Parts: sequence; C-alpha cells; structure tokens
Amino acid sequence: MFSFLSKEPVHDPLTAPTPTADTEVKTTTCYMCACRCGIRVHLREGEKGPEVRYIDGNPDHPLNQGVICAKGSSGIMKQVSPARITQPLLRKAGSERGAGEFEPISWERAYDMLTERLGKIRATDPKKFALFTGRDQMQALTGLFARQFGTPNYAAHGGFCSVNMAAGMIYTIGGSFWEFGGPDLERAKLFVMIGTAEDHHSNPMKIAISKFKRAGGRFISINPVRTGYSAIADEWIPIKPGTDGALFMALLHELIGNELVDHAFLKRFTNAPQLVVLDECEREGLFAFDPERGVPGDGRNPHNKLVWDKASGSVKPAYPEGIADGCDPALEGHYTLADGTRVAPSFQLLRERVALCTPEWAEGITGIDAARIRKLAREMGETALQQAFELPIPWTDAWGKKHPTTQARPVAFHAMRGLAAHSNGFQTVRALAVLMSVLGTIDAPGGFRHKAPYPRHIVPNYRAFNDPGMIQPNTPLNAAPLGFPANPEELAINPDGSPIRIDHAFSWEHPLSAHGLMHNVITNAVKGDPYRIDTLLIFMANMAWNSSMNTMGVREMLNRKDEKGEHMIPFLVVCDAFQSETVAFADLVLPDTTYLERHDVMGMLDRPISEFDGPVDSVRVPVVPPTGECKPFQEVLIELASRMKFPAFTTPEGGRKYTGYPDFVVNFEPQPGIGFLMGWRGKDGTEHLRGAPNPKQWEAYAANNCVFQYHMPETMHYMRNWNREYLDFAKDKGWRQRNDPVQLALYSDTLQSFRLAAQGKSPGRQPPDALRERIDTYFDPLPFWYPPLEEAATDLEAYPLNALTQRPMAMYHSWDSQNAWLRQIHSHNYLHVNPLTAEAAGIADGGWCWVESQWGKVRCMLRYSEAVEPGTVWTWNAIGKADGAWQLAPGSDEARKGFLLNHLISEELPCEGTASGRISNSDPITGQAGWYDVRVRIRPAEPGEPEESYPQIASMPSVPGVLGKAASVLTYFAGRGKK
Repeated sequence: MFSFLSKEPVHDPLTAPTPTADTEVKTTTCYMCACRCGIRVHLREGEKGPEVRYIDGNPDHPLNQGVICAKGSSGIMKQVSPARITQPLLRKAGSERGAGEFEPISWERAYDMLTERLGKIRATDPKKFALFTGRDQMQALTGLFARQFGTPNYAAHGGFCSVNMAAGMIYTIGGSFWEFGGPDLERAKLFVMIGTAEDHHSNPMKIAISKFKRAGGRFISINPVRTGYSAIADEWIPIKPGTDGALFMALLHELIGNELVDHAFLKRFTNAPQLVVLDECEREGLFAFDPERGVPGDGRNPHNKLVWDKASGSVKPAYPEGIADGCDPALEGHYTLADGTRVAPSFQLLRERVALCTPEWAEGITGIDAARIRKLAREMGETALQQAFELPIPWTDAWGKKHPTTQARPVAFHAMRGLAAHSNGFQTVRALAVLMSVLGTIDAPGGFRHKAPYPRHIVPNYRAFNDPGMIQPNTPLNAAPLGFPANPEELAINPDGSPIRIDHAFSWEHPLSAHGLMHNVITNAVKGDPYRIDTLLIFMANMAWNSSMNTMGVREMLNRKDEKGEHMIPFLVVCDAFQSETVAFADLVLPDTTYLERHDVMGMLDRPISEFDGPVDSVRVPVVPPTGECKPFQEVLIELASRMKFPAFTTPEGGRKYTGYPDFVVNFEPQPGIGFLMGWRGKDGTEHLRGAPNPKQWEAYAANNCVFQYHMPETMHYMRNWNREYLDFAKDKGWRQRNDPVQLALYSDTLQSFRLAAQGKSPGRQPPDALRERIDTYFDPLPFWYPPLEEAATDLEAYPLNALTQRPMAMYHSWDSQNAWLRQIHSHNYLHVNPLTAEAAGIADGGWCWVESQWGKVRCMLRYSEAVEPGTVWTWNAIGKADGAWQLAPGSDEARKGFLLNHLISEELPCEGTASGRISNSDPITGQAGWYDVRVRIRPAEPGEPEESYPQIASMPSVPGVLGKAASVLTYFAGRGKK
C-alpha cells in the first residue's frame, strides 16, 4: 500500500512491471523530443477502449536504459490534449485564411480533392507542388514521395535547424554529431561542449555525463548561457554568440604553433600532406595530381593526389606510395613539381591561415581572455597527446597495414545549434572539425566516434536533383530532391543560372544546402521567386508562428492575394495533430495521429539511433487506436501515391503495390535485401542487416522492445574512416556505395571548385555577377571566421546586444508547451539578461521591457541572470502562443505573458544585384537559417502600458471536432491499481 511519507520508492523502474488483471504494458519509442528513447506504456481498458495511464522508461532499451525525462513521462497529456484535431477540415467558402473557420469533411472527400488537384499539377508542371515537412523522422518516405511526384520542391526541417552542423562536419570528416556520431565519454578525460542546449540527445547525454564526471573526467562548457548541461560543468566559459569560429582558429593557432598536433595521424589519415597548386591557373587551389595516373576524382574520390616525400626529396602519389614504409610525407614547406608548378601541403596553408589568429585577436571578438584561450589549447593538446593510451584492439587499415593496437585520444567535443544557427556556421563547424582532426580524435577512443551508417564519403555519393529538363509531366525525378553537391556542375540551376527550386536551395545563393531552406518557402512563393506554385503541403511545422522568422509578415503573406483576388499561394494543406497557429491558415487540414497511435521507423535509410559499437534501428507501434478520424501522415502519403499511380507504389498492372505504411516499410527495397529496417529480415526472420522482406517483421520488433541492435566485432569499433574490415562490411550491408577510405578534408577542394568558378578561372558553370564576390569570399577551402552577415546590415551601436533562443529541457518545439503537465514548469517565458546590462538600461528584475531589432519589436518581462554573458539576452523558444491556439484558455499565460523572439528576426537581408535586392538571412554556403544573428536593444516599458506581451493577435476560435477539454486522467501507479 502506498504511504504518502514513505521513503520507499513507489516501484522499481528497472524491473519488469507487475501485471494486474486490468492493466497491460506495451513498449514503443518516445517522441516527446527527437531523442527517441524506449518507453513502456501502461494501459487500462476504459469506456472507449484502452487508455494510457502511465509512461516510464524501458530499462531494456539500449539508448536510454530506462531513464525517462519530464517530457517523456508527460506523453500521456499529449495523447489527451484538448488541442487534438480529430477529423479532416475544409476552410469555409468565403472565409479568410487565419480566421480559423472550417467545416468537417470526410477522408474520402479530402483524398478526392488532393488526388484531383495534385494529379493536375503532376500532369502539367510538377514543380508547382511543394512538400515541406517539419520535425519528422521519415524523410526516406517523404523524399521518395516528392521524387516520384516529380517535384524538386521538397525539404525537411534541417535547413532551419542545424544543417551547418551536419554539412560542415560531413564535408570535413564524413560524419557529424548527434545521430551520426558523438563524444566517447566512456574513455574521454576532457569533455568540451560548445553551443549545445539541454534538449539535444537529452537522456543519453545525461547518462554519459554522469558516468564521465563520476570517473573523474573534466567538463568544460563554452556557451553564452549557463543552463542545463553548462550548469553542471566544471568550468563555464561564456562566449559572445557567433564568435565560436574565432575561438577555434585561435586554438588551432596555439596547437599548431606549439606542435601539439598528431603528426602521424595527419600524414596517414587526412589530406594535410597533399600538395595544393599555388600558381594562378584553372587548377589554382586544387590538389595536384599525376596526369599519367589519370585525372583526379570529382570530389567523391579524393585519393589520387600527390605528397612530398621528405625521405627521398621527391614527389609521390599520396596513396599508397605516400604512406608506404620509409616514406615521410611533408606537412610543411613549399615545393616545385617537375613541370614547374608551385605547390605546398595543405597543412602548410592551414598553418599560414592561423598564423595571425592569435589569442589576442580572438579575445577582441569572443570576449574570452587571451590567457584563458592559451590555457584551453594547452589543456586540449596535452590531454590528447600526453594522456593518450592504447587499447589492445588490433585493426587493419584500408591500405593493408596491420595496427596491433588502437590509439586513444581522450579529448571529446560536442556541439549543436549554438554553432550551426549562424550565417557563419558552416565555416565555424569546419574549424571545429579541423581542430578535432589535428588532435587525432576522429573515431578514436575517447574522442569523436561515428555511428553507422556513417562515415560517408567526402563528398557523400548522394547527388541532389539538378536537371531542369527532367521535370516532366507524370515523370519521377532522376535523383532525390536533396543531396550533397561536389562542384558547380551539380547545382540545381537552370541554363540561365536561376534556381530550379522554390527555396533557392542548391543554387548559387546557397550551393551546399543539403537540407533545403524551409524558412524561405513561403516568402519566395508569395513573391513568385523564381516562379509561382499552386499547392504547398506542410507537415508538422508551425510556419505561422514559431517556425518562421518575421512571423507577422509570414502570416500576412499566407493570406496575401494577387490582382485577381486569388491567394498568392493558391492552396495550403496543413497536416498536424493539434490546433496550432498554422492550422488557422489552411485550406485543408489533415488530422495526424500522435506517436502512440501509429507506426514509425527510425531506420538505416533515414535517421537511425545507432550506438558506437554498431547499428541500431527502432520503431513505434500503435499502443492505442487513433483518436477520432485521425490518420498517420505516412498512410496519407501511401494512399495518395497509390491513387496517383506513382511507379514506386504501383504494380506493372497498375494496381496498388502496398496496402499501407506498415506493408510499405516491410516490402520496399531501394536495393536487393536492403529495406527500412535491418532486423529480423528474410522470409523466416532469421537474417539481420540484409535479407529478403519478412512479412512478420513488425511483430518481431514489437516482441523485442521495438528496437534492433547489432554489435559489431571489436576490431570494427574504431578508425572506421580507414578500417578495412569495417569499410568492406559497410559496403556489403548497403550503407556505403564503395569501400574506399574516407580521408579527412582539412582542406576542401570542393569549396575551392566553387571559388574558382566565382573568380572566372575555371570552365563550366559561372555564378551571376552579383554573387561572384559572395562565392569567392565564403567558399574558402580552409576554415575562417567572419562576422554573421546580419551585422553588415545593422547599426551595431544602435543594436548592441545579441539575442538568442533555446528550447527548455522540459519542452520540445510548440507541441509540448501546450502540455497540461509541462505547462506547470513553464507557462510563460522571460527575457534573461545579465544584471549589469539590465540595470544600465534601467529595467527592474521582473519588470516589463521592450526588445527592439531593426526588423521588429516585442514587449516582455525581464529577469536578471548571472548565467548569461553581458552582451547577450536570451529566452526559451516557442512558449509564447497566439491567443486561443492549442486550445489554451483565452488570456492564458502563454498568450499574455509569453512571447516569441521570432518577431525580431528577418528571413531576408539586403543584397545588391539580386533580382529582388534581397537574399535569404542564411549561411551563404548551406542556407542554414541565421536564427542567432539578430542584434537588439532593450528599454523599459512606459508606466501605464498594458502588462501583456506584444504583439497580440485576435483570439483563434476552436475548430470543429477538436477535443476541446482535457480528458480525465486518474492518478495511477504502475502495478498498484486505481486510486
């Protein structure tokens, strides 16, 4: 019997729950954030079927090992949210977008409308359909749908989240942080975290940091704000936002200047010794090669290069002669080839680049004392090199050399959006990746470690669609809409140089935009730049509120009409499980399910949850039936693809190939034996990683905690960029297209190929004159720091403060700030300001203030905080709501006290020479949204002003069929029965 004041735990979370007569426990995968932990869902039969009564962590799951956070345990309140939409809705004829006036319709009518409308677009001009999805994890399906439709206008959330992190590291080391790799805290001695909010990879990171600190590891956090992880760091180093790249360049200056680098690693496993052409010609800045051995690769095969052998005083091919016994590749110096060409190793160019990046130079940019920068560099270098150790794990490299042990480099880094969400983020992330590389930490014990299916090639063998001639009626594209360009010839541009895509991704404006530019879709579509579209389908993205810059402007654009009285975006389809602010602007609303009501896949074709020691994938299975008439968006796509007879979804006779999403997941194979899931394949379910489809595969996952884990032999755990056993294994399992090694790109000839085009030195595609200087400046083959682009368009004296947002640990996007339990933690947000800054502005702690940028202003409450550097102000993201949205009561704290910083941010910046005189407020290389670049000023609100946040909008009405009030949830303890 439960005793209120007892010290005994209610139940042991690490043991299997005790079943009772009226309870059932099912396992699935959480989606209260993108961490994807394993959970146990406790069910009890209710009046209308099974009801969720309790959610806890699954101790048998490899990712979270039973740990669960406030978000995860609050999934029950998402399930019964009053904001749940339960039926398809059509905007009432004659009503305005944004008014939220709808009539219920049947799914059959919704399907008929979409099939007819989309069918006409596909039969005439497929690019007039755009599909942009938010924080989903099924991009292998959504991308396939867009490709089969024939539209290049597809992207997911990454462009406004952290594409700089993904692309910057993938183009440098072949992998990236989070799903693709991370810090090996089990063997690290020093852990440096930069620009990471507490919601990223939350539970596994908390588990790892806890063990790391107990083992005596030293944890340093570098961040403008000290919250979450930073609060438990051994040392917090505050830094000015957008200046991390300058810090990394200064650290490289110190490490290289003091010879605290892993010379042997650089010579064998990176392009540091490879010779770069210095003469002014069409190959200037590219790697030299031996013409008798053939031309160099196209950027995806970077091994046919040259080195200078100090032992013989001669030039040799980089591989395999340049790493043969007795050869000593030079990392420094200037040399001349037999034909008179002047060359230098790329590491020499890196040394020259960082020569002037002194700690004193960085101090003036970052706000970090020069002496602290020197000490940090020394600590990193000495820990990596002097506290190194070897593991008794033999391995063979890609060129056949047997290594009897594996070298550990016990300095681990972790970074996320704090680095990525700036317009200088790509080069900043490159600088971090190069810093990690010169210390020899890549896929080494105690350093950064890849997770399958990474590492990828540099450049990955995924070429985005780029042929405008292939956009034909009723014809799939010949390539996926997203990918990784290796040179200007692969850009998605028309013969006249204009963008093919509505978001300008893969154009000269943002050439390496691997994830697209979701934040520019609405603006460009309304402007007709480069053309008008007909239908925009948005899934799981609150573009009329917290997912857009210039929020009020975007809301106006969604309702803007042309001279004929027709909307500039004629038809807007929104798929969401909840009545978000964006739902009010939809012409058609499709009610999605929650994660507890549907099948989901986190697999090797998309975004798996792999561990360091091997691949892991996971699934969600429905634990309760869908609410009302809700349907999973995946099922909607399968149905539409079948009705429109997309080739990949249709039999040769024209019939349906798949009965639904679960059937599609089991039977779809991009190549023989390879599918969405790698566990329990084969007709009888006995094959793993590769095998024929298994009709009982879903049942196998459900019976095994919804997760499959494969443990690779220890000889494949490390050095996987060059590990022959792993490279062969990965190719055999379909993770890689070739088994060649992945040499780290300290110097990027891919970037140089774009620069040469901008300089007019190379044949082939040339950028528009207005963008030549832009490409020449930012496509530097070596990392460098430059101020965020918005600063050039800002009076920095008038707007002296940096402004940031971050997601709180207890919430994830706007979905969870409507959660009845989580709202009790944060029902509204404040602007957090250092007391010195706030007092200088005359604003009291807890007082109302105005925050102004050159783009807009907000009124909000301010709180003093010593945990923020004085030149920065910050707040939680997505807590502020439009009145009436998410079925929050009129006048709720979220609407009257909460606020969005988005109102202060512009999605575009001035740009002379472009057609519109504007360009995306994004990284010029990848198109990453510059969320953290805005500059602001603060002032106190005047006496007598309303004590409510600004701006305010008209209250949203309830939509038909919404649940409308919280369901009654009884207090329940697992295994204890009803209370």
